[in-house]
Amino acid sequence: MIDKQLITRRFSRAVESYNREAVAQKRIVCRMSDMLEHHLSRPCGRVLEIGSGTGFLTRRLVEMFHPKELVLNDICQEMSVCFTDLLENGQATFWAGDAETLSFPGDQDLIVSCSALQWFVSPERFFARCHVLLRAKGCFAFTTFGKDNLKEIASVAGSGLHYRSLEELKETLCMHYEIVDACEERICLTFDTPLQVLYHLKHTGVSAVRQLAWTKRNLQDFCDKYVRLFSDGHSVTLTYHPIYIIAKKK
Repeated sequence: MIDKQLITRRFSRAVESYNREAVAQKRIVCRMSDMLEHHLSRPCGRVLEIGSGTGFLTRRLVEMFHPKELVLNDICQEMSVCFTDLLENGQATFWAGDAETLSFPGDQDLIVSCSALQWFVSPERFFARCHVLLRAKGCFAFTTFGKDNLKEIASVAGSGLHYRSLEELKETLCMHYEIVDACEERICLTFDTPLQVLYHLKHTGVSAVRQLAWTKRNLQDFCDKYVRLFSDGHSVTLTYHPIYIIAKKK
């Protein structure tokens, strides 16, 4: 089950640490930015960003596309402090709240999202909503995560999100969109210890799938199992499995 209140709390607490710890997310934004620059014309009139976070992608959108209207959304109101300059000079507006329920303005040229849709209860319904919000031939570009995402955590802790494969996502989208580009990759991070993995997840907000408090015993059990399964004798791994899709409204 997706607990939106827990997600909001965990990401709100990670506002100050996210930029430091979100190594994989920065790499994902860079790749999506390159794809957008390759496939989309500029300038771009109206842009809606879902899950803007601290602004990794936002700043690139402003630089690349100079949107006339930019709506930023994040489930955490606290993220708005990352865009004070854009909000004060009228370059953007910020809509705090759950993107699955907010009524966004329509007639968008581009709807874009990085590393957010995996937290949605029904990405499929959101895909259909975005189709309505887009202008004719408007683009919907997003990254989410595939089935190998954080596979180490799923194996050791037995908890995780339900991830869709690239093919499943393409099949869902094809009713309303033409796929312009779609690809996936694995990003393998290394850490000295499993405790550093947990620190990384906490300070990027990604630990929002687990609400139970750690005890000394189950923390030790987690670390022992993690080392046994995912250590090369010197470090342990953590895998991200990003999926990248750019789709055009039919």
